[in-house]
Amino acid sequence: MIKNYFKIAWRNLKRNKSYAAINIIGLSLGIASSILIFTLVSFHLSYENFNKNKDRIYRVVTELHSDEVSYTPGTPPPFAKAMRDDYSFAEKTAQAVTFWDELISIPASTDNKKFQEENGFTCVDPEFFDIFNFPLVQGDIKTALNDPFTALVTQKIAKKYFGTEDAIGKVFRVDNKTDFKITGILKDIPLNTDRKQEIYVSHKSLKTLSDFLASDNWGGINSETHCFLLLKPNVTAKQVEAAFPGLKKKYYKENAAGPHGNFFKMQPLSDIHFNPDYDGYADKKYLWALIFVGIFLIVTACVNFINLATAQALNRAKEVGIRKVLGSMRFQLFWQFIAETALITLFAILVAYGFAFIGLPYLNGLFKTQLSINPFANIGLLIFILVTAVIVVFLSGAYPGLVLSGFQPVAALKGKLSQKSIGGFSLRRVLVVTQFAISQILIIGTIVIAGQMNFSKKSDLGFRKDAIVMLPVPQNDSVGLSKMQTLRDRLAGISGVEKISFCMQAPASQSNNVNDITYDNRPKPELWGVNAKDADESYVPTFDLKIVAGRNLYKSDTVREFLVNETFVRKLNLKSPQDMVNKFVTIGGKHALVVGVVKDFYNYSFRTDISPVAIFSNFHQYQNCAVKINLADIKPTLNAIEKIWNDTYPQYVYSSQFLDERIAKFYELDDIMLKLIETFAGIAIFIGCLGLYGLVSFMAVRKTKEIGVRKVLGANLSSIIWLFGKEFSRLLIIAFFIAAPLGWWAMTKYLQDFKYRIPISAGIFVLAIVATFIVAALTVGYKSLQASLANPVKSLRSE
Repeated sequence: MIKNYFKIAWRNLKRNKSYAAINIIGLSLGIASSILIFTLVSFHLSYENFNKNKDRIYRVVTELHSDEVSYTPGTPPPFAKAMRDDYSFAEKTAQAVTFWDELISIPASTDNKKFQEENGFTCVDPEFFDIFNFPLVQGDIKTALNDPFTALVTQKIAKKYFGTEDAIGKVFRVDNKTDFKITGILKDIPLNTDRKQEIYVSHKSLKTLSDFLASDNWGGINSETHCFLLLKPNVTAKQVEAAFPGLKKKYYKENAAGPHGNFFKMQPLSDIHFNPDYDGYADKKYLWALIFVGIFLIVTACVNFINLATAQALNRAKEVGIRKVLGSMRFQLFWQFIAETALITLFAILVAYGFAFIGLPYLNGLFKTQLSINPFANIGLLIFILVTAVIVVFLSGAYPGLVLSGFQPVAALKGKLSQKSIGGFSLRRVLVVTQFAISQILIIGTIVIAGQMNFSKKSDLGFRKDAIVMLPVPQNDSVGLSKMQTLRDRLAGISGVEKISFCMQAPASQSNNVNDITYDNRPKPELWGVNAKDADESYVPTFDLKIVAGRNLYKSDTVREFLVNETFVRKLNLKSPQDMVNKFVTIGGKHALVVGVVKDFYNYSFRTDISPVAIFSNFHQYQNCAVKINLADIKPTLNAIEKIWNDTYPQYVYSSQFLDERIAKFYELDDIMLKLIETFAGIAIFIGCLGLYGLVSFMAVRKTKEIGVRKVLGANLSSIIWLFGKEFSRLLIIAFFIAAPLGWWAMTKYLQDFKYRIPISAGIFVLAIVATFIVAALTVGYKSLQASLANPVKSLRSE
């Protein structure tokens, strides 16, 4: 019986090739998109799952309470030690201090090997490897990091640095300064972890790397100083958090229990990847958005199937009538149609896998991952595909199967069935509306996200970002100041170089220092922090900052005077920028005169408010050299800059980046989501157009005689085309009225993440409906034009 079902199904599909092709293409695109989305979402949900005690691992994070609340994943340098010494909540406590973008060289190499490690290295307690499941393939984890200046590296790093040689006992050098001996080789770090470092050094080396981070100073917090706890089995996070006020009272001198200051919180390991407040990769709402998009695309494809199947039902009326007369039961006819649906779905899944395989490199490139879609190696993916197939078969096939199997045999054989017999157009109207409502929601989302990204990247930020090249400045060079001056003098001699400034960071940066501030003779510090920017006297002209009161900094190597911004002045409740000039302030322990006020500029992304800013000279903190160049002669200028930099710092690795590219990284995830939404919106529209084309083709066949009669009676071309268009125009308008409020709600939620954002104007919705109408008109217009141009004589002769 089952074999017979599929044999007949195959014959029907061969007889209706266009019907089968439209359904297979539509379903395969929807399923392919859902496979890619499932692979991506399941990968991100698997983060840190390889850790055997993942449910008991926590990171202690800090809420910073001032006039507003801010967040950092870091804790004060002595925090981990205090937790280990004073409390017994944890089985293991470990501090991990990460140093990013570090120079690693191999002193014993004959060719002076050096590598700029973007992910840097992490300085850890030995207990770190009792908390996290990063196993060694060589060495003893219990003793490998007991001594200072020892290190563990991954298999990948060992091969990168030393090739096929045994890396145990080999030495690498950090920043041309500190040597570390390799005492163990780690198995390569899994992809699904936020711990991207592949080099781990002994915590006993921390003082050599940074005095402050190895100190007992509770007053400062570095965002890369993390404290991890492996709690005992019966201990809860709430119990640990209840002890934090007591810890504050012990180690903080005053206001420990007040509304301001640092508040420590327990963050579960599973939350680290998804909490952007603490530098997590992405909010889970983005994953939910992708999940809904995947569901929408599957639904859109299934709607196509149902529409076309019910539209084709009358063509199979006699077949159903004969089968019923010959004794077929209704359930047999139902399963016959389900078999046809299953056959189409099977072909669609095979094609979908091919589409997904083609699209996977694009997805990996966007997210910088190494995902695979092998269902035989990934049992979760296999189950997802099988479950999707079953859902698609019954979602698509159940209603048409019930309709076909329910035909009355006498009426079917006499040809007296009408569209009313299968529910008329009412169901198909609902399904077309559903399909295009989904498409319009995706179009509205695309327009809003693209508009916000365009606004974020092209708005005036209050400083110059174009044509500025950011060069690294090695900080640990023993003759740093003299080499900076040499670099400045030689760069100034390049014809394409216009301005040069040494600074810690550009005006807008993802790396920032926040210091406390005491104004004039006030007895206590203010209840807000200052974004401190170390920079020379050329900073203002190079970035084209506008001075609204006072003057620019004078040339100096150390802190002698401050420039502040307008927000700084407002925070102090002063009436005008001029009132700030020639006032003394203490910022981060540095006491000096404010000599000028600059116009506000955006110092973070558009997701946050403009902060109070102080600019001051301090060459010890200069990490970047900003070079304003003439874009008319860019290639030789960049080549000359690279040569001079390499001559000045031959022991380091050259790199450069345009400032506008660096700022664009603020919105990297938004750009990725925009590209995905654009792609999926295009797929949804294409699937919808396939369905429209199929329905119009069916209507053209059913209305052949009607069109012929109308043309004989004098109907013109436009009226014949409108015969097809008016029905779908009404449906698209109804779809728009459903999609518009849903799209507005979803995009309002998205824009709430931005402090500075575009309005959701009427123009966005007009553009969405116009775009949908154009695409639908092209789809419907082609087939309806073809039908209207047919010879009326042939039309009237047709059966």
